[in-house]
Amino acid sequence: MSTQPPVIEIKNLHKAYGQLEVLKGVSVTAPKGHVISLIGSSGSGKSTLLRCCNLLEDSQQGEILFKGEPVAWHGDGHNRRPADAEQVLRIRTNLSMVFQQFNLWAHMSILQNVMEAPLTVLKRDRADVEKAARGYLDKVGIGDKCDVYPAQLSGGQQQRAAIARGLCMEPEALLFDEPTSALDPELEQEVIKVIKDLASEGRTMIIVTHDMKLAADVSDHVVFLHQGLIEEQGSPETLFGAPKSERLRGFLSATHAA
Repeated sequence: MSTQPPVIEIKNLHKAYGQLEVLKGVSVTAPKGHVISLIGSSGSGKSTLLRCCNLLEDSQQGEILFKGEPVAWHGDGHNRRPADAEQVLRIRTNLSMVFQQFNLWAHMSILQNVMEAPLTVLKRDRADVEKAARGYLDKVGIGDKCDVYPAQLSGGQQQRAAIARGLCMEPEALLFDEPTSALDPELEQEVIKVIKDLASEGRTMIIVTHDMKLAADVSDHVVFLHQGLIEEQGSPETLFGAPKSERLRGFLSATHAA
């Protein structure tokens, strides 16, 4: 049994925008090598949870631990902010985020997009970074697209480039925020294949997804959020095969019918 602390541990997290409570005390753990999927209706808090995890959003209460190390905070409530900028940078560079809308730089080639952060943030050697970047682009199936620009690629290819960019940081975990929802169904399959391959390699991932088949296929643990709280969680077999809560059953039948 591994004694390693989880890569990410979130305890009793609360997040509000003004009066609107989005997360009302959520706890999620991502052990090393596990895939955690967050499912739920729009507005349930899934993406907000992911953004808080990566410190892109400030939470008002609760703990976030990265490999056992708690995020240091100062202030409280709506004034709570991370206290240590170096810690934030270290955590962020170890948690690569893949966004719904790809967020590639339009003025850079695909290879430059993938190389940029390791060069500027991690200050790694250019030759090493280029070799790694080309390797990751091959891995996601677009090694022949190094010199083209994002606008010349399909959505599926752009999203695969964004995944290669995340991998090139050699992160401890990958965070996916609805990685396939902006894509046509046939392009979606290209991206799903890459995510499945990463899962089979034992990479630590947290995935916010509307794709129940993806969640069922790749997850070790699935969390169903409803209005800022965890309504139900467990293995994909249990959650999708024998859901206990009425809300989850309703959600699954609605997504199945869609």
